[in-house]
Amino acid sequence: MPCYTDDFEDWDDFGDWEEDPGFADPGGNSALRAASDTNPRNLPCPNCGEPDRLTPADRARGYQCDSCADALERGGW
Repeated sequence: MPCYTDDFEDWDDFGDWEEDPGFADPGGNSALRAASDTNPRNLPCPNCGEPDRLTPADRARGYQCDSCADALERGGW
């Protein structure tokens, strides 16, 4: 029987789990976090440099904008 362990011991790196804003597009194909007053979408994408693409929670997770992620997943820019 497999043993499952908690690999997410350092939630402080991503903010308070209880206050996590959730996904911007629940059920969609985006991993980006929802924008809120405490988690505004005010940061540029680290790949394309477009402004206002990421929230601080997205940056903390090392994400890129949806357009860049889609391009990478489809095999090119």
